[in-house]
Amino acid sequence: MFKIIEKKQLNDTTFSMTIHAPLVAKNIMPGQFVMVMTDEDSERIPLTIADFDKDKGEVTIVYQAIGASTIKLSHKNAGEEIAHFAGPLGAATELENIENACVIGGGVGCAIALPQAKWLKNHGAQVDVIAGFRNRDIVILEDEMKSNSTSCTICTDDGSYGVKGFVTNVLKTNIENGKKYDCVIAIGPIPMMKAVSEITKEYGIRTIVSLNPIMIDGTGMCGGCRVKVGGQVKFACVDGPDFDGHQVDFNELMVRNNMYKKQETAAKEHICRMYGGADNV
Repeated sequence: MFKIIEKKQLNDTTFSMTIHAPLVAKNIMPGQFVMVMTDEDSERIPLTIADFDKDKGEVTIVYQAIGASTIKLSHKNAGEEIAHFAGPLGAATELENIENACVIGGGVGCAIALPQAKWLKNHGAQVDVIAGFRNRDIVILEDEMKSNSTSCTICTDDGSYGVKGFVTNVLKTNIENGKKYDCVIAIGPIPMMKAVSEITKEYGIRTIVSLNPIMIDGTGMCGGCRVKVGGQVKFACVDGPDFDGHQVDFNELMVRNNMYKKQETAAKEHICRMYGGADNV
């Protein structure tokens, strides 16, 4: 069992939890993830590593309580325990020799992008962070992103906070104004990562994206997380989750991620009735 050290609610649906998991924390590198089971009879879910402290043996995860399992996890509180916390899984992001980076996060994807920005900043790189959200109410991790970047731009679709518009608008403006990026790292909704990759391909800028296909075991055995990259089938849990954004078949990924929407909705409705509704988490 793994003890919850701290729990925070970042917005209406997004939570962070700091878990005491010394063996996991000891080996984590940016870009990796964990598989979590809330209870012994829960399903396995892949979750984002937003931060870690190797000395304290603590790992911080960030997740949205929008599905059956994440809603169930959101009912746990500091001092309680979760059944299983396996990791680190996946390949670490290749960040060496990057001197001038643009790290882009969309929504909860900012939690995945944060360790990359932090590592790069701590290793002397210039790091521009661009973070996009639908509106002001769902902005998360702003202070953390600012403290781990050279510059940080917050965008909202409706203009309620920061710069009005999409992260791609800011990225293109930066490039056209003379920014010379060695690498762009984009993590968030699939359409956002696709749009970023199309812009950077035009300018010949190396681009890393972190993919989020359906994942069951996190070890490559089930094949559920297969994605097509450069015309070849890859498995996000062992070959990724990071891939060359210019080689990813984003259209196929979107289709695969929508395959089980009906079942996900039914499961969520069942959990909501049990606990009195998602608004009460």
